[in-house]
Amino acid sequence: MNYVQLEYTDLALASLLVLANAGLSLVLNLGLARRMLLATLRMVVQLSLVGLVLKSLFAVASPWLTGLVAVTMILFAGREIMARQERRFDGLWSYSLGTGSMLFAASLVTIFALTGPVRPDPWFDPRYALPLLGMILGNTMTGISLGLHTLTTGLVRDRAGVEAQLALGHSRNEAFRPIVQAALTSALMPIVNSMAATGLVSLPGMMTGQILAGVDPAEAVKYQILIMFLIAGGTSLGAVVAVLGGAWRLSDQRHRLRLDRLK
Repeated sequence: MNYVQLEYTDLALASLLVLANAGLSLVLNLGLARRMLLATLRMVVQLSLVGLVLKSLFAVASPWLTGLVAVTMILFAGREIMARQERRFDGLWSYSLGTGSMLFAASLVTIFALTGPVRPDPWFDPRYALPLLGMILGNTMTGISLGLHTLTTGLVRDRAGVEAQLALGHSRNEAFRPIVQAALTSALMPIVNSMAATGLVSLPGMMTGQILAGVDPAEAVKYQILIMFLIAGGTSLGAVVAVLGGAWRLSDQRHRLRLDRLK
């Protein structure tokens, strides 16, 4: 395949755009310059390390090493979910709810893709497994984060109304239903908007990367459609597990609202 090979000077030239953004932040007093530069540095270091790891991993193609890298990705994504919450759950629930939901959803959808539509040989081939998991994981993480954030903030905001319904004899499922529905809508809206805009408004990263690498556009389109289906499935499954698990945690068997289980 024919593709344009980038030099480090090309990357340095492109980095001027980030420096320009940081400069604008300073001029407009937005307070984002330091965070932007640190995020950029973190991204460069992380991607450079990932490139070295993947190069070695592709050469070995070990199911154990592939599984270890996948679990590491999920654990770091779980930390990101926890960090994005304005109101966190107490104890181990703060980390385990988002991580467990993501582990279940992303793993299930990725294994389905590897053993079903994609079928690499071997099925755990890291060249396919890790990129697929990464794309599914990133979007599932966003959906779960939004869902849990909307759930916890909604219950705190509407505490009086929820407790009034519970006092009138409604079950916790009935009292929580509007907030749970709002949380799931918030979680799924990004992927719905993304699917609606893909093709006409934007060309997704995977499809663009394949085209730049010389893959036939029709083949790149098929892969992108598959990826969008997988992302939608993973996001929906993870968000449902996380939001329903969060609602269960914030109530008890006596149908009481338990906001004391939030930090």
